Amino acid sequence: MITVLLVDDDVLVRQGLRVLLEVHDDLVVVAEAADGAEAVTRAAQTRPDVVVMDVRMPGHDGITATRTMAAWPEPRPRILVLTTFDLDDVIYDALDAGADGFLLKRSTPEDLIQGIRTVASGEALIAASITRRLLAEVARRRAAPTGSLPSPLTEREADVLRCLADGQSNAEIAVRLAIGHETVKTHIRRICMKTGTRDRTQAVVWAYRTGFATGG
Repeated sequence: MITVLLVDDDVLVRQGLRVLLEVHDDLVVVAEAADGAEAVTRAAQTRPDVVVMDVRMPGHDGITATRTMAAWPEPRPRILVLTTFDLDDVIYDALDAGADGFLLKRSTPEDLIQGIRTVASGEALIAASITRRLLAEVARRRAAPTGSLPSPLTEREADVLRCLADGQSNAEIAVRLAIGHETVKTHIRRICMKTGTRDRTQAVVWAYRTGFATGG
C-alpha cells in the first residue's frame, strides 16, 4: 500500500485527486494540506510514502516545503511535484529543492498514478514532454565540473545514459537496448555511482552539464 499526502490550495483539486487515487487498491490518501507549512506538519504526523505537491500556494509555497522534507533523514516521503506551471524556473527550483518527480497538471490520470508508483519505488520521474528542455536549462544554470570520471562508463552504461537523457522510462530503455528491466536498473545504479549522482534525474543533469548529452 502506498500512502499519499495531497498538497494544493484548491480544495476541489484535492478532492478530485483523492477520488482519482482511491479507486486504486494500492493507493490511499492519508492527509491533505492547503499550503506548504501545513504540508510539512501533516507529513511529519502521517509519514506518507509520497507527497503530491503543488508549487504556487499562498504563504508557504511548495518549493520551500519540498526543500524541508527532502532534508529529512531516510525514510523520508518521496515528493512528486504536480503543477500547472511549465516554466524553467519552477522546474529548476523544484528539482534543486530535492523533488523526486515533476508532472504537469495536464498529464493524464494514468501518468499521475504511474508517477506516484514510480517515485514510491525510489525512482525519479520527470514528464517526458519537458525532460530535454528542462535538463538543458538545469545544465546551463550549474557550473561545469572539472576533472574526469573516477571510473569511465562502459559502452552499455553510456547507451543507457543517452536513453535517460532522451527522457525514456526503464521499460522503454529495455526495449530499445534489448536488455532486461533489472539490467536497466543495474546500469542506472552503476551510472549514479560513477558520476557521483543520487538518482537518474541527477545523472541526466550530469550528462547535460558535462556535454555528454545536449539539448538539441
